[in-house]
Amino acid sequence: MARKGENIFKRKDGRWEGRYIKARDGKKAVYGYVFGKSYLEVKKKKSEAVSRIDYDKTQVKKSTQVKSPIFEDVSKQWLEELIPIRKKSTIVKYMGQLKNYIIPAFGNSKLNEINNENIISFSKRLLSKEHKGRKLAPKTVSDILSRMKSIHRFALLHGYEVNYVPNVVKIPLKQKQIKILTIGEENKLLCYLKNYFDSTALGILLSLFTGLRIGELCALKWSDFSFVDKEIHVQRTMQRLRNLDKCTTRKTVIEIDEPKSLSSIRKIPIPEELMSYLKMSYVEGAYVLSGSRNKFIEPRTMENRFNSVLKKCGIEKINFHALRHTFATRCVELGFDIKSLSEILGHTNVNITLNRYVHPSMKLKHANMNKFNSFICSQNSCFKTAE
Repeated sequence: MARKGENIFKRKDGRWEGRYIKARDGKKAVYGYVFGKSYLEVKKKKSEAVSRIDYDKTQVKKSTQVKSPIFEDVSKQWLEELIPIRKKSTIVKYMGQLKNYIIPAFGNSKLNEINNENIISFSKRLLSKEHKGRKLAPKTVSDILSRMKSIHRFALLHGYEVNYVPNVVKIPLKQKQIKILTIGEENKLLCYLKNYFDSTALGILLSLFTGLRIGELCALKWSDFSFVDKEIHVQRTMQRLRNLDKCTTRKTVIEIDEPKSLSSIRKIPIPEELMSYLKMSYVEGAYVLSGSRNKFIEPRTMENRFNSVLKKCGIEKINFHALRHTFATRCVELGFDIKSLSEILGHTNVNITLNRYVHPSMKLKHANMNKFNSFICSQNSCFKTAE
């Protein structure tokens, strides 16, 4: 006999059966069933089943609340996980992008409330003057969207609900035309450096004929040179970073650390003609640019000194990194194989060398095209003047 209101009844086979609503498909109830030898046994099983359903519903509700956190909280979690495994310079860069662009736009929004339209609108603002009255370079915007992509991946891995697709925006990047020294300008600069030789001149010569980055040059010590093997061992870099130490009032600090990539840790052969300049400047255990063991010349100072030299030479202002571009271009003009050049520059692959740093001159293009001359001449007999 069924117990009224409990959906518990005795079956014809002698067992007791209990029914309960375990879910709803729209308005339709989906039932669950329990069985037992007695009414009390089934009643207990049914009560336990209903309790489990109520518990699961509570957990789902809590889970839904947890899986819709504020975007700023998720971005901070993402950054905290990166701190032990990324270089300080990378963390400082990411912090700046979060603080200046991403958090102001999305910080107070729930993660699952951000959609593709929001990402598209955000990108357009950064690329236009709507963002603080100035527009950002496409490369900068592309980097910021890369952080959004990383946060997106982090959120999914942690089970958060995400409703935007980071690749919804494609930023077209234009290859910048990098300024390099012409042959005439390079000769004029070399003439000045030899006549007014000092530690600054030595630094410029080193970058011009080895392709050293300015941070690598400033961190260079005489202990990094092998005068026997005629090589430079590049194993450190120097840069000025935003100060993360809240205990001091200094906004920036100088950091000397290993280069960003393993390929940047390298040995560079020294041209024979540079050896005499190096030997006359040698100070054991000192920084190359300062001649001191305790004091160094930072990149910003070296950039200013380079600009001063350019002005005295009557050469149009360029940044120090143009010396690296000039070195790479001259290497190609002189017939260096690209693999060797790529390793000297410390690139992770040859494509970076070809696409970013090698700028063939029109003179070289003419020389390459004229290689067809002998082929054309050898085929002269095949050409007949029409009669």
